[in-house]
Amino acid sequence: MKRLKIHLRTLFITTSLLASSVFAASVDLTVKADQPGPVINKNIYGQFAEHLGHGIYEGIWVGEKSRIPNTNGFRKDVVAALKDLQVPLIRWPGGCFADEYHWRDGIGPRNKRPVKVNTNWGGVEETNAFGTHEFFELAEMLDAEVYVNGNLGTGTPQEMAEWLEYMTSDTKSTLAELRRKNGRDKPWRVHYFAIGNEAWGCGGNMRPEYYTDLYKHYASFLKAPKDNTPKFIASGGHSEDTKWAEHLTGNVEPNWSLKMDAVSFHYYTLPKGDWEVKGAAIDFPEADWISTFAQTLRMDEFIRNNKAVMDKNDPEKRVGFYVDEWGTWYDPQPGTNPGFLRQQNTLRDALVAAVNFNIFHAHADRVHMTNIAQMVNVLQAMILTDKEKMVLTPTYHAFHMFIPFQDATSIPVDFKSPTYTLGDKSVPAISASAARGKDGKVYLALVNIDPRSATDVSVALKGVNPSSANGRLLTADAMDAHNTFAKPEAIKPVAYRAEVKNGKVEVNLPPKSVVVLALD
Repeated sequence: MKRLKIHLRTLFITTSLLASSVFAASVDLTVKADQPGPVINKNIYGQFAEHLGHGIYEGIWVGEKSRIPNTNGFRKDVVAALKDLQVPLIRWPGGCFADEYHWRDGIGPRNKRPVKVNTNWGGVEETNAFGTHEFFELAEMLDAEVYVNGNLGTGTPQEMAEWLEYMTSDTKSTLAELRRKNGRDKPWRVHYFAIGNEAWGCGGNMRPEYYTDLYKHYASFLKAPKDNTPKFIASGGHSEDTKWAEHLTGNVEPNWSLKMDAVSFHYYTLPKGDWEVKGAAIDFPEADWISTFAQTLRMDEFIRNNKAVMDKNDPEKRVGFYVDEWGTWYDPQPGTNPGFLRQQNTLRDALVAAVNFNIFHAHADRVHMTNIAQMVNVLQAMILTDKEKMVLTPTYHAFHMFIPFQDATSIPVDFKSPTYTLGDKSVPAISASAARGKDGKVYLALVNIDPRSATDVSVALKGVNPSSANGRLLTADAMDAHNTFAKPEAIKPVAYRAEVKNGKVEVNLPPKSVVVLALD
């Protein structure tokens, strides 16, 4: 009887696969490797770490005296996982928190740093144990570039200018000497510096015209050594709003003392498109699945619209468009502080990430950086922790699968996607992008949004003639498949091989899946 059950199970799986193949949609896709496009900046895979919930404290920083294994106060397990993820850049300290953060509170002996109240996120105490020195130490541990967000909302031009001097000066100035007194002799390399955050909202509820004048005011006083001057980022718009990008690029004229290297942009994916009732992170219906992708696919529209107004004012493409906050946002996890924005992370989140990667790749000419919100324990996190326990999320695995696209050269793909429909909603079922990696290989990323039907993708190749197509596949039976501390590997990538024959790569893309292949 036992043997019969095994045979029946094998027969069922085989029959299911055959049925999936029989009813699978078909897509012809062409990879135009002979027509290389712009480089996909590695910082498109940037992370965001705000003083919010357990994003910093417990998630990254536990202090030297913690029982949780740590190196100089940093969790060993989290740092190791982030290092394996090859995090290219970290944005800090916010977010809304940045416009109430005064940098001097976070330097000097930790037992003498002032305790403040985090009025934006949960009304909890902010000990300032994690400050400028700790942030740069983390970045150096991860070999990541840094993006520092300055305080425009409650700060002054003097405070912002002095912070930049404290971080970058190699002179004997009082501020540089204070940095040395606090344990850092050489200046840090500051790659990016933003003047404010969400000036339209928590950063001051401003009009773009007013913020533009403030940007020019503050930027006039931000000075750093020539070989350590960051790229300066202006606080831009969100969602459908293009006024910020249009006004900033039309009214900030670069000169020797004033520079604007990029305009930021924020967009969060809400399953229901409603800030009051966003939707559940797990145990959601298929209606929430399709609406999540309908919402996240709008990212392409928003980038295109902003690029159009920027191209009018800046045809040379001197100014980048940085999506420095993006990701899914659900109703808070039951039983947690609502201000901590903790949510479970599922297969749906991994596919949302992969779809957005493909969108960002298509706009690599302007989109040189994005920062998912957020790195640990907050919103669409890479990692979840609970005291000494840690788990990697499906989104972590998606980021890991796409590592070869960092600093790769984009390649156009041409295809017509089948449609995934549920009720009155329809979205393209397939998302794709390709690039030539720094190792010379061509990489192809495919996402099947449809949770019920497989798709057979026949890939024609121009400019490349591979003999193999190997990579990894991420999928699961359930739409809300996720990892828990009890089952930390319930969902993870598996090895995947596509068939190469007659000059084409034949990919059977399972339902609700993402595949990344190296065409070698």
